[in-house]
Amino acid sequence: MEPARKRARYDRLFTQLSDLLTKTTDPDARMATIVAVLHNKMEYFFWTGFYILAKGELTVRTYQGPLACQVLKKHTGVCWAAIDSGETVVVPDVNKFPGHIACDSASNSEIVIPLRDQRGKIIGVLDVDSKSLNSFDEIDTQWLEKIVALIWI
Repeated sequence: MEPARKRARYDRLFTQLSDLLTKTTDPDARMATIVAVLHNKMEYFFWTGFYILAKGELTVRTYQGPLACQVLKKHTGVCWAAIDSGETVVVPDVNKFPGHIACDSASNSEIVIPLRDQRGKIIGVLDVDSKSLNSFDEIDTQWLEKIVALIWI
């Protein structure tokens, strides 16, 4: 997607989500809404969902797309890389990422944003996959980080 078009789309989605998320303070409902909007409005999003840390395991929660891995192997793959580094991870080609966990072989690029609670502690991630290589960039990083932050506002 052309950068100006992508920025404009995210701006509209951010405004839409900011309004929608005022209906409840429940974080699970907010995550479900975020996933539904992003997955259905961003044509290059193939799999969109949240993994949450629970009892030391990274377990899938709300998502849209093909069947997900239910629990991700500890400290392996892109999701754990984002948790372990505390930063968003963008992978242009998942086949070149050491230890990539392939829940669906159609996925070719990925972005993972750490999900922090109100105190700043990482409690999970937003994970987005694309069928195309090089789908995600700094624009996705900037806007998805802002969107994930809406869960606690």
